[in-house]
This record gives sequence, structure tokens and C-alpha cells, in this order.
Amino acid sequence: MYHGKSGRKLGRTSSHKEAMLRNMVTSVIKHERIRTTDAKAKELKKLAEKMITLGKKGSLHARRQALAVVRDKETVGKLFGELTERYRNRAGGYTRIVKAGYRFGDNAPVSILEFISDEKKKEKAKPKAKAKLKAKEKSEE
Repeated sequence: MYHGKSGRKLGRTSSHKEAMLRNMVTSVIKHERIRTTDAKAKELKKLAEKMITLGKKGSLHARRQALAVVRDKETVGKLFGELTERYRNRAGGYTRIVKAGYRFGDNAPVSILEFISDEKKKEKAKPKAKAKLKAKEKSEE
């Protein structure tokens, strides 16, 4: 029976899948964006969000837990420094998956997994607020 088994197999042995996800989470933290298949992106999202949560804890134990998964010490430094500051006031949802079409060759559905940046969100929010103010001013006149 298959009860209580979570996660996708991804057509690999468990050791191969673990190694692949460790490499991918290291890459996504380093480059802040990665292009992969939909199924891999969905599995990777869980691990990437967990790493950001460890970074926000900031303790020595959390750093050692992150080092057990992430393969590069400099990348762990970035995780506990830059990325932690970026998501300090965010309660979750640090990554997004954007569908990017299909891969040439095997037609596999491809996605881009990337970290969400709050700066873009604030920039987009400002013009809408200005447009609403102008609309109110016109209606009052």
C-alpha cells in the first residue's frame, strides 16, 4: 500500500533524487532563479522555502541544518545574510513557479522557479494608487 508516502518519485532512486534536489536548491539560492520541469520545480519549492525559514531563524543549529542540505558555504552565507533580510517581514511564500512552455526534445512542461522580490511589488503598487487618486479627483470636480 502507498499510504502516507509524500512527494514525487521523479523517476529516480531516493539517493539520486535527494542529491539532485540538494544541487538544485544550491543553484536556486545562488542564482535566485532556475529553469526546470514542472514536477521538479514543485518538489524544489518545498525545500527552498524550508531553507529560507532556516535562514530566518538565524541560529547556529539552523545554519548547520542548512549546511547539511546546501552544498556551498558561500551560498549558505547568502541565505543567512541577504535573503534573510529580504524576507524578514514575510510569513511565507518566498518563491513562485512560472510556467515557461515546453522543452524542445521531449516536450516536457518547463517552469521557472524564482524568489519573489518585494521591490517589484511595491513599484507596481504605486502607479495603481496614483491612478485611483486621479480618478477620485476627477469625479470630485
